[in-house]
Amino acid sequence: MHNLKMKNLCVEIDGKKILNNFSLEVNSGEIHTIMGPNGTGKSTLSHVIMGDKRYKLKKGEIIFDGKNINDLTTDQRARLGLFLGFQMPTAIEGVTNADFLRTAKHIKEENNFNLMHMIKDINKSCQELKMDKEMIHRSINSGFSGGERKKNEILQMKILKPNMIILDEIDSGLDVDSLKIVGENVMDYYKNSDSGIILITHYQRLLDYIKPDFVHIMMNGNIIKSGNHTLVDEIEKKGYAKILEEISQNEVKE
Repeated sequence: MHNLKMKNLCVEIDGKKILNNFSLEVNSGEIHTIMGPNGTGKSTLSHVIMGDKRYKLKKGEIIFDGKNINDLTTDQRARLGLFLGFQMPTAIEGVTNADFLRTAKHIKEENNFNLMHMIKDINKSCQELKMDKEMIHRSINSGFSGGERKKNEILQMKILKPNMIILDEIDSGLDVDSLKIVGENVMDYYKNSDSGIILITHYQRLLDYIKPDFVHIMMNGNIIKSGNHTLVDEIEKKGYAKILEEISQNEVKE
């Protein structure tokens, strides 16, 4: 059982406050979807969880499996089992996918690392993601389309087998077929693991494949409303501005 807890996070970048007393708790076996308009802090949250030093954590705690990880580096957090699938994965020339995955897997598993098992896992995962296996021997994301880069993020997830997964707009840049493949692969991994997932997205279409247990609306650096999957329908029907207006009116009445 794994647990990720964010308590009263206040975060700034270049002197501008992005997260404002943000709190959320995610357990194994839960999928939390965070939705909201652009610029509200969703991607900032994902980077802060992973320890991106560009973002200044002014207040609050990030606790993973009972341990405060505020001062841990990104690689230390990854070794604990945290994983971020990027919104815009970068290309890394000169480092092949195979080299990267082998090194990361070896570091994680140490003496339990088995190269043949990993190769079989990669071949199986490539087939499930409908990825050309030759991409494994190319530099990371070099010459990859947007959809191929997103599939590559999910390949890394499937091979490294993290305990807590953050997917930052993994659906952007995907065509209809790729969206289905990515969504189904995420759900398949989730069902066969004890992982928790934080899914950041703008679009309901991804949620046709990845079924959230909890949906949160994020605005102005904080969660303003939470619910189950029916909240997605409310967002589609009303829009964020109307929901915020209703919340404000209720607060005035109270």
